[in-house]
Amino acid sequence: MAGHSKWKNIQHRKGAQDAKRGKIFTKIGIEITVAARMGGPNPDDNPRLRAALAKARAANMPKDNYQRAIKKGSGEGDGANYLEKTYEGYGPGGVAVFVECLTDNVNRTVSEVRHAFSRAGGNLGTDGSVAWMFERKGVIVYERQKVDDFDRFFELALENGAEDVKDEQDSVEVVCAPEDFQAIRTACEQLIPDPDFCEITMIAKNTTDIDEAQSASLEKMIGVLEDNDDVQSVHHNASTD
Repeated sequence: MAGHSKWKNIQHRKGAQDAKRGKIFTKIGIEITVAARMGGPNPDDNPRLRAALAKARAANMPKDNYQRAIKKGSGEGDGANYLEKTYEGYGPGGVAVFVECLTDNVNRTVSEVRHAFSRAGGNLGTDGSVAWMFERKGVIVYERQKVDDFDRFFELALENGAEDVKDEQDSVEVVCAPEDFQAIRTACEQLIPDPDFCEITMIAKNTTDIDEAQSASLEKMIGVLEDNDDVQSVHHNASTD
């Protein structure tokens, strides 16, 4: 998966995520609130809300937390008016970076994102400068030891619309079109509950090779961006092999 080895990213950042669990819950809560506000509070009729709730459950977010977020989005209680913004540019070694944000202050967000790029020796580009290098896809990842019968899992995923099912050394990765994500997620979880990663994300079409120093700088830059309350996700096309 070009520039997007989800299992490696999950393993590498798990400790940091555990330490920042409250921040992660806050970001997912904002996404749930926005999804409920845009498409209604019923996940059966709101694909974006279903995806956000799947992310919440994968992160072990307490049920009370996401129920409050849904109520806030459906008009029960006060809440900030969040806007969706994306920022694109190049990081260390010319790596393409795509940043997705939900913000109640665009000026603050763009200033902080630009600063993160410049500190790492990169630069923020214009809209569309790197977006064409990525595709939005549904991704479901299981630790390899959870998949006892890969052939059965493979057939199930393909029957429900998966574009690719990869049997890696330490993980099984399912890739699909966003519109097929819910059906595939439901089918996979009926066979094997509790995926290690499950969401609609951006996958790079090709990779950029970088050296060890550039990789360290990129990782630091991603850490700064992910620590920003306004940033929901960061995608890049650096080779992770």
